Amino acid sequence: MSSRSLNKVMLIGNLTRDVEVRYTPSGTAVATFGLATNRSWSSGDGSDRQEETQFHRIVAWSKLAEICGQLLFKGRKIFIEGRLQTRKFTGQDGQQREITEIVAENMMILDTRNRDGAPMGGANEEDFVGVSEEVSNQPQESAAAEEKVESPKKVAKKVEKAPEPVDDSVNVEDIPF
Repeated sequence: MSSRSLNKVMLIGNLTRDVEVRYTPSGTAVATFGLATNRSWSSGDGSDRQEETQFHRIVAWSKLAEICGQLLFKGRKIFIEGRLQTRKFTGQDGQQREITEIVAENMMILDTRNRDGAPMGGANEEDFVGVSEEVSNQPQESAAAEEKVESPKKVAKKVEKAPEPVDDSVNVEDIPF
């Protein structure tokens, strides 16, 4: 009799460094980056507020890895959904090591800042970018999904470049002041 199990991780945090994208010998993209999450609580008597930061290693594969490399940078607030994976390897010093990381399956950008740290103007709910590993791995749908996903930066540029409507029916001489 088999029993079901679940390996699911959901995190909201800030990137601790820029995304590093590499390629396997077969040409598959692999992105790695760090994510920091914070937790705060009050002590039992309520007088002291304490805070703890956890650092997580995130790995994304294929199209999701390429999109992460294009849109994510240090300080960006994101939502990551994925699974825990522990793997063993031999370090450069010959020692056996073990690392636990989150293999990303979904990613959503939660802020609208650009690489300079300045917020982008004109952002609304539709500007937030979400990407799913499941959608991006399907070759026929990935092109359509890629066209639909626009970074908040591109959306803001479109808003800034939009020409103002011209109303020729109002004559300047008709204005009383």
